[in-house]
Amino acid sequence: MSSKNLVFNLIFSLAGGLLILFVILPLISTLLATTPSGFLESFSDPELLNSIGLTFSAAAIATALAMITGVPLAYLMARRNFRGKHLIDAIINLPLVIPHTAAGVALLLVFGGHGLLGQMLLPLGITFTDNPAGIVVAMLFVSLPFLVNMSREAFAATDEELERVALTDGASLWQAFWHITLPQAWRGVLGGAVMMWARGISEFGAVVILAYHPKIAPILVYERYEGFGLKSAEPATLLLILIALVAFILLRLELLPKSK
Repeated sequence: MSSKNLVFNLIFSLAGGLLILFVILPLISTLLATTPSGFLESFSDPELLNSIGLTFSAAAIATALAMITGVPLAYLMARRNFRGKHLIDAIINLPLVIPHTAAGVALLLVFGGHGLLGQMLLPLGITFTDNPAGIVVAMLFVSLPFLVNMSREAFAATDEELERVALTDGASLWQAFWHITLPQAWRGVLGGAVMMWARGISEFGAVVILAYHPKIAPILVYERYEGFGLKSAEPATLLLILIALVAFILLRLELLPKSK
C-alpha cells in the first residue's frame, strides 16, 4: 500500500471513528452512571415494565399496519411509472422532515376529539387521545418512510424478467408477486419493518401530544427526569437502551442480510 493510500485510509478511519465514538459514548456513560442495584430494581418496577411492553407492542402494531398498506405502495413505486409518482414519493418522506411535535399537533387536528376523523369515530367508541390507538397512529406516521423506502429498494432490485416468465406461463399477477417477487425481496422488506419498529419505539414528540397517557417508555423516562432528576431516570434509560439494542442486534444478525 502506498503512503498516499495509507494517509487516505487513516484520515477516513479517524473521521469514522469520531462518529462511532459520538454514538457509543453516551451509551457507555449511561451504563457507568447507573448503579447495579438501581438497574436491578428497574426489573421489579411494574410501571416501567408495563410502559416498555406498551411501547414495543404499539410499535409492532404500527409496523404491521404499514406492512399491509406500505408494501403494496412500495411495489407500485418500484415497478410502475405513473403521473404524480414523484409527488407521492415526497409525501411518503414528509414525516422525516416535519418536526415531530408539529406532527403531533397535525395528527391531533385529525384524530383528536374535535378532529376530522376523531369526531366521526367518537360515536363508535373509538378514540385516539390518551389511548393506545393514538400511540399507534403517531408511531405509524413518523416511522412509515423507513418501511416504504427500504421495501421499494428491495422490489427494484429483484429480477423483473422472472415475473414476465411466470406471467407468460399463465401465472396471475397475484401469483407472480407472492411466489416470485416477494421471495426475492423479503429481506429488504423485513429490514424496512425492523427499521420502522426501531424508529417507532424511540418516538416521543408526536406521541406526547396525541396520546400522553398511557405512558410509553420515552415519555416515562422524560417524566421521571423532570420530576425526580437525572438519577431517577438513569435505570429506566439503561433498561430501555439495552432491550432495544439486544432486540435490534438479534434481528440484524439472524434475520437481515449480512453487510459486505
